[in-house]
Amino acid sequence: MPMPTEERVSQLVAGLVERRGFDLEGVSISAAGTAHAKVTVTVDSDEAAPLNAVAELSSEISATLDEAGDFGETPYLLEVSTPGIDRPLTELRHWRRARGRKVKVTLRPGVESPEEKGKARFEARVGAATETEVALVLGGKRKPHRVTVPLAGIEFAVVQVEFAPPGIAELELAGGVAPGRPRPGAQEVPLDEGAAAVPEDEAVSDSPTEGIVE
Repeated sequence: MPMPTEERVSQLVAGLVERRGFDLEGVSISAAGTAHAKVTVTVDSDEAAPLNAVAELSSEISATLDEAGDFGETPYLLEVSTPGIDRPLTELRHWRRARGRKVKVTLRPGVESPEEKGKARFEARVGAATETEVALVLGGKRKPHRVTVPLAGIEFAVVQVEFAPPGIAELELAGGVAPGRPRPGAQEVPLDEGAAAVPEDEAVSDSPTEGIVE
């Protein structure tokens, strides 16, 4: 029996994710060896997600997928996690949750750059975002100043790992850090930072159709 599509799994779990107060950021299905599949459900919220809430959501999603039976006799590993910091900022909510963080921005061709040297690719600190534009703080610690850039003019943007705290002035210009988010320069976890996991040697099920929280 073929595995369900990512769209089908998204439809199955979207309601559960929303009721738990999360946004569904994505579903991916991949082969995890010859014996089973791996299902990754990525969720996020305005507040930092407690691991116990992610674990409870994982259990509900596992039960829902088992009941639907779309995987047939194929066993699967289920991982529910929050996005790593390397997730591109593609939605307004992503920009709002990234406030106070440093990002690398790439502008679309033809869009005027606010950067001093006119570069189409530059680093900045995220400020307040609206439906149409986002405030960015340029200049780093030495010469911080705020500009605005239309969201439609940004081709790609991704949060950067920081090993030192930002300057007080540049963080103030950004409007501080989004509520519930770690302060820049704190210990970074680049991938699967909110994953609900069990030890690898325990992530094996005797039931061929049981979802396993990895």
